[in-house]
Amino acid sequence: MCAMPDDLVIARPEGLYCPPGDFYIDPWRPVARAVITHAHSDHARIGHAHYLAHTDSAGTLRTRLGSDIALQTLGYGEAIEHHGVRVSLHPAGHVLGSAQVRLEHGGRVWVASGDYKTEPDGTCAPFEPVPCDTFITESTFGLPIYRWPTQAALFAEIDAWWRGNAEAGRASVLFCYAFGKAQRILHGVDASIGPIVVHGAVEPLNAVYRAAGVALPETLRVTDPGVDAALLKRALVLAPPSAQGTPWMRRFGNYADAFASGWMQLRGTRRRRGVDRGFVMSDHADWPGLQQAIAGTGASRVFVTHGSVAVMVRWLTENGLEAQGFKTEYGDEDDQEAPSPPGGGLEKGQAALDGDAGGPHPSLPPEGEGAKA
Repeated sequence: MCAMPDDLVIARPEGLYCPPGDFYIDPWRPVARAVITHAHSDHARIGHAHYLAHTDSAGTLRTRLGSDIALQTLGYGEAIEHHGVRVSLHPAGHVLGSAQVRLEHGGRVWVASGDYKTEPDGTCAPFEPVPCDTFITESTFGLPIYRWPTQAALFAEIDAWWRGNAEAGRASVLFCYAFGKAQRILHGVDASIGPIVVHGAVEPLNAVYRAAGVALPETLRVTDPGVDAALLKRALVLAPPSAQGTPWMRRFGNYADAFASGWMQLRGTRRRRGVDRGFVMSDHADWPGLQQAIAGTGASRVFVTHGSVAVMVRWLTENGLEAQGFKTEYGDEDDQEAPSPPGGGLEKGQAALDGDAGGPHPSLPPEGEGAKA
């Protein structure tokens, strides 16, 4: 499949560009007008002159990019017209405020998914398939091995692990990305098991979720009054991957640790990460979810932006769709900046199947998350 002269979205060095509308979607270089699918830092970058995003992304975008950015917001389903292109945002189910971008011009409809997952989690508007002629999809976990447990099964595992540690007098340190995954864990765990302590990178984003009406249990910081050694022995502690191996961890004594990631589906990832336990948890669609989402659009033409691009393109083509990859710079900066765990370092995944972001690789490659959460 080759690019057509009248395509509504094309790849440029700055990012994905809409020629008739003269704007970009999640550009990775500074541009005049950027439509942002969500506030993870590989999709929302500093330096654009004007931003358009969903209303619920305003808090995280201003927290991460600065309170003075020129930001215009839309609700889901609300549309504006720019240079003759009708633009609307629709739920992506990835994190708070995440949106698919629908473009309509000259009788054609394109949808750019951004990052998405198809199972509702209670912390953001659930994914909705948007009918279109051409669909631009991610494929972070675009391999048949990736199949997520249900929400109920996942949190039963996490609760049992936490409860067992609390009964043994050990803190339960769960490494998870500060924006999206941490709040999803908070929303889903049984808070009656014990106190919940969060890293300083997590709490400002908790405030954004609470302001948006998402129910989260009470959380403590290690510096709060009353947070002592006895309390920490019963606590669930949520921290970003970058906290692993730092002096901040010493206060928890003989703790148990775990990592929450879709990459925990791969054999050996927990050992490479240097933790006691791995929970298979992702804010991206798994293989069946990707198939379901693409089929739900009714699109006959599909572009794949990042993840297992070659595998997904081949599968789409074999199933009768026109498909090709878009070269992008989407990926996960958290893992690039995280210190190496004891006993060995993490290497970036190889880029062969993942554009510029690094492909599916057991040494924990990108999962679409910002670094400085």
